Amino acid sequence: MKFKLKLVQAGLVAAMATASAASMAAVFPDFQVAEGSVPGSSVHNFTADKITGNYVEIVTFTPTGVGTGTFDTSIKWNAGQFVANDGTTPVTTQLGSFGTGGYGLYALLQGSGSFSTSGGVTTFNFNPGGSLNVWIDPNLDTTFTAPATGAGAWTTGNTGDPDILIATGALFGGAGTLDPGLSTCVGGINCGSFGTSTSFLLTALGSSYFTGPVPFYNMSFESGQLNSFIVAGTQSINGSLDVVFGVPEPTSIALMGLGLLGLGVSLRRRKQAA
Repeated sequence: MKFKLKLVQAGLVAAMATASAASMAAVFPDFQVAEGSVPGSSVHNFTADKITGNYVEIVTFTPTGVGTGTFDTSIKWNAGQFVANDGTTPVTTQLGSFGTGGYGLYALLQGSGSFSTSGGVTTFNFNPGGSLNVWIDPNLDTTFTAPATGAGAWTTGNTGDPDILIATGALFGGAGTLDPGLSTCVGGINCGSFGTSTSFLLTALGSSYFTGPVPFYNMSFESGQLNSFIVAGTQSINGSLDVVFGVPEPTSIALMGLGLLGLGVSLRRRKQAA
């Protein structure tokens, strides 16, 4: 049974990775937001297709060989702006506005993966799993304390508003590259990039904020840029991170089904041969 579950998980992750690549190549899907669902905010409904923001990441690298190893990461992301028209037009909202109606939107993500370095270039691959939690901060007053290592969780304070959990999820996977030798790596910024995909499940309160489409998209896709850092020990990294939403492409779902069908045949043959 353990062997079967691992193979099933591998099949699902491969299918979702295919879906992620296909979705990111397409036009950003629209979604609708009702800001009046946030306590203290004014009624304001709008359509967007991307959320931009800033992240701070605590990551711990553990070597397993020459130029190879594993990592644990804990990320705090603060949304800064909604964008429409395939990520080209900023939308005027109450997000990040201090005073009456202003609120915050943030996410906390924990994950792990592996890395390898060759010729000064490091590539990162995220493992499926981990945890994603997305929150609304009604009064824009939540404080954050970073964990000591990437295996720990960010802690929050001053959340007596209270903060509102609007979505949960987990990583399907992702990859990134750090290359301090890039011509764009000036002043320690824009020295690499990364992309991940996660499951995305709204809570009941989340459905009153993200109001459309119904049902809402069940995947989120993240992309961002890496600032320069040392790939050793525990590091604090920051950069930009954008989010769009989507669902698995029909072709990817079909491939998933074919993969699981083939897996079933393989397992039956193993059982008969045993």
